[in-house]
Amino acid sequence: MADQVGTDIKSGAQPDDGALSGTTVGGTVAEPGAQPGHYEAFHGRTVSWVAVSIIMVGFVVGGLGLIFGPTWWLFWVAVGVVVVGGLIALSTNIFEDWY
Repeated sequence: MADQVGTDIKSGAQPDDGALSGTTVGGTVAEPGAQPGHYEAFHGRTVSWVAVSIIMVGFVVGGLGLIFGPTWWLFWVAVGVVVVGGLIALSTNIFEDWY
């Protein structure tokens, strides 16, 4: 356990090797000038979140169709829902939503 970086249990001091230029916030180094507790808004457009929600609903319904039965018609309908959600995601260029 001597190789771990963190607070020294006996003295309460943190190691300082001079390599950290920012302030320490919750065990991580924040960028200089960053305010603790300030986070960016959620990324993505509404249409992207709708497409992802459609895909998730399809996966859940397909999983339930396999658990309760298996009910194959429900599973394949869910696969169709996932495909439709994927096509919506691709057609709205979901991969360009990250900043």
